[in-house]
Amino acid sequence: MKKLLCVVLWFLPVMVFAQSPFDGTWKTNMAEAKLSQKPYVFSVNNGMYDCESCVPKINIKADAQDQAVSGQTYDTLAVKVTDPNTIQFTAKKASKPEFESTRTASQDGKTLTISSTNYPADGSPPFKSEAKFTRISKGPAGSNATSGSWRVQNVNEDTAGLTSTWKSEGDGLSVSTPTGESWEAKFDGKDYPVKGTYANETVSLKKLSDRSIEATFKRDGKVESVDKITVSPDGKKMTTVADNKRLGRVSTFVDEKQ
Repeated sequence: MKKLLCVVLWFLPVMVFAQSPFDGTWKTNMAEAKLSQKPYVFSVNNGMYDCESCVPKINIKADAQDQAVSGQTYDTLAVKVTDPNTIQFTAKKASKPEFESTRTASQDGKTLTISSTNYPADGSPPFKSEAKFTRISKGPAGSNATSGSWRVQNVNEDTAGLTSTWKSEGDGLSVSTPTGESWEAKFDGKDYPVKGTYANETVSLKKLSDRSIEATFKRDGKVESVDKITVSPDGKKMTTVADNKRLGRVSTFVDEKQ
């Protein structure tokens, strides 16, 4: 028995060393996130919704009817004016809801709250999120109070939207989430499909070190985001610097090992 135990102990350090520092379940701590401060600019005025900061820009009727849009993960968007301080959105992909959200400006017009219900592409249970913004500038005269230029302050989501499970797969990694999104990719720079999303997405991986990788996400063959992901030396935190090339926004997220 002692001899067997010595053999097990002899190989234990090798086994531990071989395990990827990315392996495990992680949850994003939004209190530690550093979100891009590039302004969001949109308005509802004269019966029209304009999103200047969207890529591509959106200009549709705000008549509560499904309006066709292009270049987004959804293909229709309905905008309903509820009152002078509130508007509601319903985004759909192939006639199925992708998200429903309500934008509400405070009575003093200084802050904006966006509350959303998100519907995963694979039919997983919906999850909620809420974002808070502060005003930079006002919208056009006579426009809805939600109009103007805004800077995000914080975002909160249900646990399902913040959790991911990572697993080393030979010379690569696999990732899955409770919201149905998943992918498997090798460290060979090739594009691999991202499943469970509303867009035609792929991911390619490059190993930077034992604890750091670069993940390049593409949508319809065009680079969407380049993420540098690093696990701390103690293995308790995973930091992602997400450089969204399409939107021109760089944000940092910190995940904690569960």
